[in-house]
Amino acid sequence: MSLQTQYLGMTLANPIVPSASPLSRDLATCCQLEDAGASALVMYSLFEEELHSHHAKQLQLMESREIGHSEASHFLPIQTQPSFALEQYLNQIQALKQRLAIPIIASLNGTTSDGWISIGQQLVEAGADALELNIYLVAADPRQSASEIEAGYLSLIKELRQKVQCPIVVKLSPFFSALGHFVKQLEATGVQGVSLFNRFYQPDIDPDSLRVQSCIHLSRSEDALLTMRWLGILFGKTQLTLAATGGIHTTDDAVKMLLAGADVTHLCSALLLQGPSLLTQLLAGIEQWLEESPYESLEQAKGVLSHLHTNEPMLYERASYVELLKTGRYA
Repeated sequence: MSLQTQYLGMTLANPIVPSASPLSRDLATCCQLEDAGASALVMYSLFEEELHSHHAKQLQLMESREIGHSEASHFLPIQTQPSFALEQYLNQIQALKQRLAIPIIASLNGTTSDGWISIGQQLVEAGADALELNIYLVAADPRQSASEIEAGYLSLIKELRQKVQCPIVVKLSPFFSALGHFVKQLEATGVQGVSLFNRFYQPDIDPDSLRVQSCIHLSRSEDALLTMRWLGILFGKTQLTLAATGGIHTTDDAVKMLLAGADVTHLCSALLLQGPSLLTQLLAGIEQWLEESPYESLEQAKGVLSHLHTNEPMLYERASYVELLKTGRYA
Protein backbone atom coordinates (compact mmCIF):
# COMPACT_ATOMS: atom_id res chain seq x y z
CA MET A 1 0.00 0.00 0.00
CA SER A 2 1.68 3.19 -1.18
CA LEU A 3 1.62 6.23 1.09
CA GLN A 4 3.48 8.39 -1.43
CA THR A 5 2.18 11.89 -2.03
CA GLN A 6 3.13 14.91 -4.11
CA TYR A 7 4.03 18.09 -2.28
CA LEU A 8 5.29 21.26 -4.01
CA GLY A 9 6.47 19.18 -6.94
CA MET A 10 8.36 16.78 -4.68
CA THR A 11 7.48 13.11 -4.22
CA LEU A 12 7.32 12.35 -0.49
CA ALA A 13 7.30 8.86 1.03
CA ASN A 14 4.21 9.71 3.09
CA PRO A 15 1.99 12.69 3.99
CA ILE A 16 3.29 13.27 7.55
CA VAL A 17 5.43 16.42 7.77
CA PRO A 18 6.47 18.15 11.03
CA SER A 19 5.59 21.85 10.77
CA ALA A 20 7.49 24.87 12.02
CA SER A 21 8.27 24.44 15.71
CA PRO A 22 11.15 24.69 18.21
CA LEU A 23 11.86 20.98 17.59
CA SER A 24 13.76 21.81 14.40
CA ARG A 25 16.27 23.92 16.33
CA ASP A 26 17.90 20.74 17.65
CA LEU A 27 19.78 18.60 15.14
CA ALA A 28 19.44 15.40 17.16
CA THR A 29 15.67 15.84 17.43
CA CYS A 30 15.45 16.41 13.67
CA CYS A 31 17.28 13.11 13.12
CA GLN A 32 14.76 11.42 15.42
CA LEU A 33 11.89 12.91 13.42
CA GLU A 34 13.33 11.52 10.19
CA ASP A 35 13.96 8.12 11.76
CA ALA A 36 10.37 8.06 13.05
CA GLY A 37 9.03 8.56 9.53
CA ALA A 38 8.88 12.29 8.72
CA SER A 39 8.83 12.62 4.93
CA ALA A 40 9.98 16.28 5.00
CA LEU A 41 10.67 18.92 7.63
CA VAL A 42 9.50 22.51 7.97
CA MET A 43 12.05 24.46 9.97
CA TYR A 44 11.22 26.83 12.80
CA SER A 45 10.19 30.27 11.56
CA LEU A 46 12.62 33.10 10.96
CA PHE A 47 10.73 36.15 12.26
CA GLU A 48 10.81 39.57 10.66
CA GLU A 49 10.88 41.17 14.12
CA GLU A 50 14.18 39.46 14.95
CA LEU A 51 15.83 40.97 11.90
CA HIS A 52 14.34 44.43 12.46
CA SER A 53 15.54 44.36 16.07
CA HIS A 54 19.06 43.58 14.93
CA HIS A 55 18.91 46.38 12.33
CA ALA A 56 17.79 48.88 14.98
CA LYS A 57 20.71 47.87 17.22
CA GLN A 58 23.12 48.37 14.32
CA LEU A 59 21.81 51.91 13.73
CA GLN A 60 22.07 52.71 17.42
CA LEU A 61 25.64 51.44 17.53
CA MET A 62 26.64 53.46 14.47
CA GLU A 63 25.09 56.61 15.96
CA SER A 64 27.00 56.02 19.21
CA ARG A 65 30.28 56.41 17.29
CA GLU A 66 29.58 60.13 17.08
CA ILE A 67 29.25 60.44 20.86
CA GLY A 68 32.24 60.98 23.14
CA HIS A 69 35.95 61.40 22.32
CA SER A 70 36.56 61.45 18.58
CA GLU A 71 39.59 59.14 18.78
CA ALA A 72 37.86 56.63 21.08
CA SER A 73 34.90 56.41 18.72
CA HIS A 74 37.12 54.76 16.11
CA PHE A 75 37.45 51.71 18.35
CA LEU A 76 33.71 51.06 18.35
CA PRO A 77 32.82 48.19 15.99
CA ILE A 78 30.53 48.55 12.99
CA GLN A 79 28.62 45.32 12.44
CA THR A 80 28.07 44.55 8.77
CA GLN A 81 27.46 40.83 9.14
CA PRO A 82 23.99 39.24 8.94
CA SER A 83 22.00 39.22 12.16
CA PHE A 84 22.71 36.39 14.55
CA ALA A 85 19.21 35.00 13.99
CA LEU A 86 19.73 34.83 10.22
CA GLU A 87 23.25 33.46 10.48
CA GLN A 88 22.08 30.79 12.93
CA TYR A 89 19.20 29.89 10.62
CA LEU A 90 21.45 29.54 7.57
CA ASN A 91 23.86 27.36 9.55
CA GLN A 92 20.97 25.14 10.68
CA ILE A 93 19.79 24.65 7.09
CA GLN A 94 23.28 23.56 6.07
CA ALA A 95 23.58 21.21 9.05
CA LEU A 96 20.19 19.62 8.34
CA LYS A 97 21.00 19.14 4.66
CA GLN A 98 24.21 17.36 5.62
CA ARG A 99 22.52 15.02 8.12
CA LEU A 100 19.03 14.41 6.71
CA ALA A 101 17.89 12.83 3.44
CA ILE A 102 14.38 14.34 3.51
CA PRO A 103 13.51 17.76 1.99
CA ILE A 104 14.05 20.80 4.21
CA ILE A 105 11.53 23.65 3.99
CA ALA A 106 12.57 27.03 5.39
CA SER A 107 9.88 29.18 7.03
CA LEU A 108 9.71 32.97 6.79
CA ASN A 109 7.31 34.72 9.18
CA GLY A 110 6.54 38.37 8.45
CA THR A 111 4.30 40.94 6.78
CA THR A 112 6.50 43.23 4.66
CA SER A 113 8.86 42.84 1.72
CA ASP A 114 11.77 44.60 3.44
CA GLY A 115 14.66 42.19 3.27
CA TRP A 116 12.54 39.12 2.52
CA ILE A 117 13.68 38.90 -1.08
CA SER A 118 17.40 38.80 -0.31
CA ILE A 119 16.80 36.63 2.74
CA GLY A 120 14.75 34.16 0.72
CA GLN A 121 17.59 33.92 -1.78
CA GLN A 122 20.08 33.25 1.03
CA LEU A 123 17.90 30.47 2.44
CA VAL A 124 17.77 28.78 -0.95
CA GLU A 125 21.52 29.18 -1.43
CA ALA A 126 22.04 27.56 1.99
CA GLY A 127 20.20 24.48 0.73
CA ALA A 128 16.47 24.90 1.49
CA ASP A 129 14.39 22.75 -0.87
CA ALA A 130 11.36 25.04 -0.56
CA LEU A 131 10.13 28.15 1.26
CA GLU A 132 7.07 28.49 3.47
CA LEU A 133 5.91 32.11 3.58
CA ASN A 134 3.97 32.60 6.80
CA ILE A 135 2.30 36.01 6.54
CA TYR A 136 1.22 36.56 10.14
CA LEU A 137 -0.83 39.74 9.97
CA VAL A 138 -3.52 40.76 12.45
CA ALA A 139 -5.68 43.33 10.62
CA ALA A 140 -6.01 45.65 13.61
CA ASP A 141 -6.16 48.95 11.69
CA PRO A 142 -9.83 49.74 10.90
CA ARG A 143 -8.72 52.15 8.18
CA GLN A 144 -7.21 49.31 6.16
CA SER A 145 -9.61 47.46 3.87
CA ALA A 146 -9.63 43.76 3.05
CA SER A 147 -8.70 44.51 -0.55
CA GLU A 148 -5.66 46.52 0.60
CA ILE A 149 -4.50 43.67 2.82
CA GLU A 150 -4.91 41.10 0.06
CA ALA A 151 -3.09 43.36 -2.42
CA GLY A 152 -0.20 43.63 0.03
CA TYR A 153 -0.02 39.85 0.35
CA LEU A 154 -0.02 39.36 -3.40
CA SER A 155 2.58 42.06 -4.01
CA LEU A 156 4.96 40.49 -1.50
CA ILE A 157 4.46 37.01 -2.90
CA LYS A 158 4.88 38.10 -6.52
CA GLU A 159 8.12 39.87 -5.70
CA LEU A 160 9.49 36.86 -3.87
CA ARG A 161 8.33 34.50 -6.63
CA GLN A 162 10.26 36.50 -9.25
CA LYS A 163 13.51 36.31 -7.32
CA VAL A 164 13.41 32.81 -5.81
CA GLN A 165 13.32 29.76 -8.04
CA CYS A 166 12.50 27.07 -5.49
CA PRO A 167 8.90 26.03 -4.63
CA ILE A 168 6.95 28.40 -2.38
CA VAL A 169 4.02 27.50 -0.13
CA VAL A 170 1.97 30.26 1.51
CA LYS A 171 0.64 29.65 5.01
CA LEU A 172 -2.70 31.42 5.32
CA SER A 173 -4.96 32.49 8.14
CA PRO A 174 -8.68 31.60 7.97
CA PHE A 175 -9.66 35.28 8.11
CA PHE A 176 -10.40 35.97 4.46
CA SER A 177 -13.89 36.96 3.37
CA ALA A 178 -13.51 35.01 0.09
CA LEU A 179 -10.78 32.46 0.75
CA GLY A 180 -11.35 30.45 -2.43
CA HIS A 181 -10.99 33.54 -4.62
CA PHE A 182 -7.81 34.58 -2.83
CA VAL A 183 -6.32 31.10 -3.28
CA LYS A 184 -6.95 31.39 -7.03
CA GLN A 185 -5.16 34.74 -7.00
CA LEU A 186 -2.23 33.10 -5.22
CA GLU A 187 -2.19 30.40 -7.87
CA ALA A 188 -1.78 33.10 -10.53
CA THR A 189 1.39 34.39 -8.83
CA GLY A 190 3.19 31.12 -9.54
CA VAL A 191 3.45 29.74 -6.01
CA GLN A 192 3.10 25.98 -5.65
CA GLY A 193 0.96 25.51 -2.55
CA VAL A 194 -1.05 26.81 0.39
CA SER A 195 -1.00 25.63 3.99
CA LEU A 196 -4.27 25.88 5.95
CA PHE A 197 -4.34 27.37 8.56
CA ASN A 198 -2.04 29.60 10.55
CA ARG A 199 -3.07 29.57 14.23
CA PHE A 200 -2.86 33.06 15.72
CA TYR A 201 -1.80 32.90 19.36
CA GLN A 202 -4.40 34.92 21.26
CA PRO A 203 -3.60 37.37 24.06
CA ASP A 204 -5.17 36.87 27.46
CA ILE A 205 -6.14 39.18 30.31
CA ASP A 206 -5.20 38.66 33.94
CA PRO A 207 -8.09 40.15 35.97
CA ASP A 208 -5.97 40.23 39.15
CA SER A 209 -2.96 42.11 37.80
CA LEU A 210 -5.06 44.03 35.25
CA ARG A 211 -2.59 43.21 32.53
CA VAL A 212 -2.80 41.87 28.99
CA GLN A 213 -0.47 38.94 28.69
CA SER A 214 0.74 36.60 25.97
CA CYS A 215 0.27 32.88 26.22
CA ILE A 216 0.43 29.77 24.05
CA HIS A 217 -2.42 27.27 23.87
CA LEU A 218 -1.56 24.09 22.02
CA SER A 219 -4.06 22.85 19.47
CA ARG A 220 -6.70 20.14 19.92
CA SER A 221 -8.23 17.77 17.40
CA GLU A 222 -11.35 19.94 17.19
CA ASP A 223 -9.22 22.79 15.82
CA ALA A 224 -8.64 20.81 12.62
CA LEU A 225 -12.28 20.88 11.52
CA LEU A 226 -12.09 24.37 10.02
CA THR A 227 -9.06 23.29 8.00
CA MET A 228 -10.87 20.12 6.91
CA ARG A 229 -13.84 22.15 5.65
CA TRP A 230 -11.69 24.40 3.46
CA LEU A 231 -9.53 21.58 2.17
CA GLY A 232 -12.73 19.87 1.09
CA ILE A 233 -14.00 23.02 -0.60
CA LEU A 234 -10.73 23.77 -2.41
CA PHE A 235 -9.89 20.25 -3.56
CA GLY A 236 -10.19 19.93 -7.34
CA LYS A 237 -10.70 23.69 -7.75
CA THR A 238 -7.05 24.74 -7.60
CA GLN A 239 -3.82 23.33 -8.96
CA LEU A 240 -1.98 24.27 -5.76
CA THR A 241 -0.67 21.71 -3.32
CA LEU A 242 -2.90 21.62 -0.23
CA ALA A 243 -1.36 21.23 3.21
CA ALA A 244 -3.33 20.76 6.43
CA THR A 245 -1.93 22.25 9.61
CA GLY A 246 -3.28 22.74 13.12
CA GLY A 247 -5.12 20.24 15.31
CA ILE A 248 -3.78 16.99 13.84
CA HIS A 249 -3.09 14.69 16.79
CA THR A 250 -4.40 11.23 15.85
CA THR A 251 -4.63 8.83 12.92
CA ASP A 252 -8.28 9.79 12.47
CA ASP A 253 -7.32 13.48 12.31
CA ALA A 254 -4.79 12.81 9.56
CA VAL A 255 -7.08 10.50 7.57
CA LYS A 256 -9.90 13.08 7.67
CA MET A 257 -7.60 15.68 6.13
CA LEU A 258 -6.51 13.30 3.39
CA LEU A 259 -10.08 12.31 2.55
CA ALA A 260 -10.98 16.00 2.36
CA GLY A 261 -8.15 16.61 -0.10
CA ALA A 262 -4.89 17.34 1.75
CA ASP A 263 -1.64 16.36 0.08
CA VAL A 264 0.26 16.52 3.38
CA THR A 265 -0.64 16.87 7.05
CA HIS A 266 1.55 19.04 9.26
CA LEU A 267 2.10 18.31 12.95
CA CYS A 268 3.28 20.68 15.68
CA SER A 269 1.41 20.58 19.00
CA ALA A 270 1.08 16.79 18.93
CA LEU A 271 4.85 16.40 18.49
CA LEU A 272 5.57 18.89 21.27
CA LEU A 273 3.30 16.88 23.57
CA GLN A 274 4.26 13.33 22.56
CA GLY A 275 7.63 13.52 20.83
CA PRO A 276 8.94 12.15 17.50
CA SER A 277 7.75 8.59 18.16
CA LEU A 278 4.19 9.78 17.47
CA LEU A 279 5.05 9.88 13.76
CA THR A 280 5.64 6.13 13.69
CA GLN A 281 2.29 5.52 15.39
CA LEU A 282 0.43 7.76 12.96
CA LEU A 283 2.01 6.16 9.91
CA ALA A 284 1.15 2.69 11.18
CA GLY A 285 -2.41 3.85 11.78
CA ILE A 286 -2.74 5.33 8.28
CA GLU A 287 -1.34 2.14 6.73
CA GLN A 288 -3.81 0.02 8.68
CA TRP A 289 -6.71 2.26 7.70
CA LEU A 290 -5.67 2.12 4.05
CA GLU A 291 -5.40 -1.69 4.11
CA GLU A 292 -8.95 -1.91 5.44
CA SER A 293 -10.29 0.66 2.97
CA PRO A 294 -11.38 0.07 -0.64
CA TYR A 295 -8.38 2.06 -1.91
CA GLU A 296 -5.07 0.68 -3.16
CA SER A 297 -3.01 3.80 -2.50
CA LEU A 298 -3.14 7.10 -0.69
CA GLU A 299 -3.54 8.91 -4.01
CA GLN A 300 -6.77 7.02 -4.67
CA ALA A 301 -8.20 8.01 -1.28
CA LYS A 302 -7.21 11.66 -1.48
CA GLY A 303 -10.18 13.99 -1.80
CA VAL A 304 -12.87 11.30 -2.14
CA LEU A 305 -14.96 13.08 0.50
CA SER A 306 -14.25 16.59 -0.73
CA HIS A 307 -16.97 19.06 -1.66
CA LEU A 308 -16.43 18.01 -5.27
CA HIS A 309 -17.00 14.28 -4.71
CA THR A 310 -19.16 13.78 -1.64
CA ASN A 311 -22.84 12.94 -2.04
CA GLU A 312 -23.66 15.66 0.50
CA PRO A 313 -21.74 18.78 -0.56
CA MET A 314 -24.16 20.97 1.41
CA LEU A 315 -22.53 19.72 4.62
CA TYR A 316 -19.51 21.83 3.70
CA GLU A 317 -21.78 24.84 3.36
CA ARG A 318 -24.35 26.82 5.33
CA ALA A 319 -27.06 24.18 4.97
CA SER A 320 -25.29 21.97 7.50
CA TYR A 321 -26.23 24.41 10.28
CA VAL A 322 -29.92 23.99 9.58
CA GLU A 323 -29.60 20.21 9.66
CA LEU A 324 -27.64 20.25 12.92
CA LEU A 325 -30.19 22.46 14.63
CA LYS A 326 -32.99 20.13 13.56
CA THR A 327 -31.29 16.92 14.70
CA GLY A 328 -29.64 18.32 17.80
CA ARG A 329 -26.45 16.28 17.31
CA TYR A 330 -23.67 17.50 19.57
CA ALA A 331 -20.08 16.29 19.82
